[in-house]
Amino acid sequence: MMDGLSVATSILTRAVTLDTNQRFTESLVCYQEGINVLIETLKTVPNDDPKKNKIRLKTEEYMSRAEKVKQHIEELKNTGNYREQIQVPEDSIGFSYRSVLHRFLNEDVKSVEIDDPYVRSPHQCDNFVRFLELCIQSCSKLRVVKLVTGRDGNNPTDQVKRLETIQDSLQKISKKSNKDQVRLFIEYSDSLHDREIRLDNGWVIKIGRGLDYFKQLDRFHIGFTDFDFRPCRSTTIDVFHKKELQQIK
Repeated sequence: MMDGLSVATSILTRAVTLDTNQRFTESLVCYQEGINVLIETLKTVPNDDPKKNKIRLKTEEYMSRAEKVKQHIEELKNTGNYREQIQVPEDSIGFSYRSVLHRFLNEDVKSVEIDDPYVRSPHQCDNFVRFLELCIQSCSKLRVVKLVTGRDGNNPTDQVKRLETIQDSLQKISKKSNKDQVRLFIEYSDSLHDREIRLDNGWVIKIGRGLDYFKQLDRFHIGFTDFDFRPCRSTTIDVFHKKELQQIK
């Protein structure tokens, strides 16, 4: 019982901290996770244990706050006033694409646009693959992905081959998974500077360094495969919501 309570307390403490810092989408995820742990813990407490009522009341308290946070997010989204900023410190860990972006990627997403001038080198294309994998796993109705990137002035042929391989792979995995095909469109721009991800559910994520905010590691280092253990380069992530976004056709 105490183990469950300890886990729930840790998660809910983080939820309150994020809530206080107005990082509402992150706090909502933590509230929901912590509440689920409390509910499961509650099932293991005997009915005659006086702690049971205390846990129940605490659960209801956090459920009430989570609902208010959810409503507040919707109000901010509807008025176009939602803003959230995440600072990624130099050499920090715990900022994988899943940790940062998963809460915005859901069954409402049908199209994703990525503007990133530096999807060029092998490791940058690897990052793009990881991002695509997360999108496919998280967005059951995903149909279209559009990447706008800069052209590699040193090895343009190799860059095109890498991105075309990703394009073909996405098409094949769509067929094998018996889902509607996800199409990847690639466009090259010599004047692109901004780094931005736009989801057609209204969320817009601006990452100062684009997708390439992880430090490179060789295959024998922890963090090579699990990016939550991968050290980051310092960057700022700004998240906001636009009520209406032009959908990719």
